[in-house]
Amino acid sequence: MFDQYGTLVDMQGGLIAVATPYLASKGWKGDPNQFVTWWRRTHYENSMIDALLGRQHIPYREIGHLSVTQVLNRAGIVHTRAEVEALVESIVRLKPFPEIPAALDRLRTRFKIAVLSNGDPDMLEAAKAHHGLHYDATISVAEANAFKPHVATYTKAAEILGLRMDEILFVANHEFDCVGAKAAGMRTAFIDRRQRPFAAWPYQPDTIVRDMTALADLLVG
Repeated sequence: MFDQYGTLVDMQGGLIAVATPYLASKGWKGDPNQFVTWWRRTHYENSMIDALLGRQHIPYREIGHLSVTQVLNRAGIVHTRAEVEALVESIVRLKPFPEIPAALDRLRTRFKIAVLSNGDPDMLEAAKAHHGLHYDATISVAEANAFKPHVATYTKAAEILGLRMDEILFVANHEFDCVGAKAAGMRTAFIDRRQRPFAAWPYQPDTIVRDMTALADLLVG
């Protein structure tokens, strides 16, 4: 079971490619990489607030609109609602990291492949035409009424698949996601693309690899 945004598809690189011409058109002189990082961190913070409220789950797309608007306002960039919506909608068109298709094909020879994503169901469905990846199951956290790493997201995914928690290896490029899945009872693999040390959580990943090719090497040979 994989996280999609940032693990299978290149979210940072893809959004930088989208944001760079947009920011240039606005005359903003800052670093597009920093802008995207700011955008993603704000989105994460807002999604965690939503998960903790215990209210009706706010869709990923709406959290995105809220977050991009916050970042543009803080950066002093004059913008329209349509521009905000277009920036968020670009997430649907993100492409996978180069090694992902081949690595998934190798893993598929031994395992069923599923995705558990914070994305909205319709976004995940629309994205298939752009990333070209094939999964046996695509699960949105909307099924659990919370964003990852809420425990309900992982337990609901296992329930949908009809599996015990320990029968699932959850794979993510994000530390918080590996911690959440491990705490919920899944086995975990951390894709350490950015070469960052994993914090001393009591919920350590079962394995740490540099990329998906290395994971396929480990699990399939």
